[in-house]
Amino acid sequence: MRALLQRVSHGKVSVAGKRIAEIEQGLIILLGVGEGDGQAEIDYLTKKIAHLRIFEDKDGKMNLSAIDIGGEAIVVSQFTLYADTKKGRRPSFVHAAHPDIAAPLIEKFIEALTAEGLKTQGGEFGANMMVEIKNDGPVTIWMER
Repeated sequence: MRALLQRVSHGKVSVAGKRIAEIEQGLIILLGVGEGDGQAEIDYLTKKIAHLRIFEDKDGKMNLSAIDIGGEAIVVSQFTLYADTKKGRRPSFVHAAHPDIAAPLIEKFIEALTAEGLKTQGGEFGANMMVEIKNDGPVTIWMER
């Protein structure tokens, strides 16, 4: 499982011109599910992400988590995080999990992140989404398990 976290001051996800998720300060999490991923990856990443100290305290140091600041998160499924570009000019996605496996794992990830105490919304799996990210910092962090 691969996650690309972006600390945001605002984020929004729309499908066909209709807003389906929106937050102010918090995290946009682009999440890719790979072959063989399961509950162990969900447990590890959700605990790590919910408590990752990447928000500034009163002294300007990254000492606070999204939970600490009362932030929220949007999880956007992103199989393209598994792009293999080693051969040719067209990426291969053979290491991304099949949608029948990935979709329920994305939902479990959202539920687990919410259970950790971080209010979390999701995009729409398989849809062509417009994702608006107002990256704060910018702070962008790659995580993998």
